[in-house]
Amino acid sequence: MTTEPAKVIHLPRIADGRAGVRHVFVRDLVLAGSIGVHGHEREALQRIRINLDLAVDEGGAPVDDSLYNVVCYEKIVAGVRAIVERGHINLVETLAEKIAAMCLANARVRSVRARVEKLDIVPDAQSVGVEIERFNPSGA
Repeated sequence: MTTEPAKVIHLPRIADGRAGVRHVFVRDLVLAGSIGVHGHEREALQRIRINLDLAVDEGGAPVDDSLYNVVCYEKIVAGVRAIVERGHINLVETLAEKIAAMCLANARVRSVRARVEKLDIVPDAQSVGVEIERFNPSGA
């Protein structure tokens, strides 16, 4: 029996000074949420890990040490929490889409990569989930 070596996935760099793009990210946000299609998944909250990568238009203006001039990761995290706390969601895909749409509501966000993982559902796996990438239709 031969085993293939694991494929290493290298994600492209998001920050790009020449294109005026800043990389805003959230790493390993773990929340308790009601998610899943099975009855037992509706009975108790599950741990969900969320990772986000946003490509943000710098707008050509200086940051000037002002929160007003950046995409605030605290607001992004608060938005994710609000989505998870709204109630039961059947699919991790649906949660990822809702999170991506929330991020893209800010016109400065050019794209978002959202990874949603369920941490305790498959005993032999660290996590299972989905990763999506979506782009701002306004083409900012």
